[in-house]
Amino acid sequence: MTDMVEIATADQYPTRTGTACTVSGRADPVVWGTWNGPLTPPELARYDDKGFHVAPRALSADDVAACYSEIGRLARSPQLEQDSRVVREQGTGDVRSIFDVHLLSGLVADIASRPNIAGMAQQILGSDVYIHQSRLNFKPGFTGGPFYWHSDFETWHAEDGMPTPRALSISIALTPNFEVNGSLMIIAGSHRRWVSCAGETPKDYFLQSLVQHIPPTGSPDQPTLTRLADEFGIEQITGPAGSAIVFDSNCMHGSNGNITPYPRSNLFLVFNSVENVLTEPFAAPAPRPEFLAKHDFTPLRRA
Repeated sequence: MTDMVEIATADQYPTRTGTACTVSGRADPVVWGTWNGPLTPPELARYDDKGFHVAPRALSADDVAACYSEIGRLARSPQLEQDSRVVREQGTGDVRSIFDVHLLSGLVADIASRPNIAGMAQQILGSDVYIHQSRLNFKPGFTGGPFYWHSDFETWHAEDGMPTPRALSISIALTPNFEVNGSLMIIAGSHRRWVSCAGETPKDYFLQSLVQHIPPTGSPDQPTLTRLADEFGIEQITGPAGSAIVFDSNCMHGSNGNITPYPRSNLFLVFNSVENVLTEPFAAPAPRPEFLAKHDFTPLRRA
């Protein structure tokens, strides 16, 4: 276990310090290095421009079936019934997310370390990486709730102490992601804007933000979202089970609820550069729990 870095770090991305949202330019690169990896130069260039890349066949059909079995096992596990890593929908009690899945499942740990998965993160971030967070997101048919518009980096910076947006997420579809069942929406190009959110972070705010469909802090206001959408447009990411999307930590994204009969489940793996390890939170009274923000910065070794 590597301890949290104690040195003072200048805040290049102030947020949650005022009464209104502000928008400024990003101070850091998107593609950080020249490491070899699975992405071609045109794919890297498009990622740099749009903030995301779609990999149509990240997992085989056998991998998908095994992962889907893991979803059921973890969701029904008596040992996890009262575990804080399991987040449930308000009202129905359905499982909304399960965190730390790379620690709860050997299969997920294996997938996270594969060259076509970890290799994309290393190539884009230009360094060794570690897993900052992992989770399963569930959107069961008819009752799956939305995930409101947000930049992951805004939360990770404010509440976890991540210095720069040298991080990314890889979302792997375990069920078909249709336009109608709550698939991911991205304001493509928004990763080059820094949106400073209004308000302050309350104590133990993570308990609210994980379940509320429109979190009161850490989400841009409607005029700001409208300006971003008007400037860049909104792209909806669909694909079959086994496809994946890798997207920059500062992309503005969200997803609608699922009132269709078709469930939508995705495996999220968040990779951070070992050159971007966490410090003290920049805009929160205390760090979030370890299952939301890992402080073991040991580089992930590819399988």
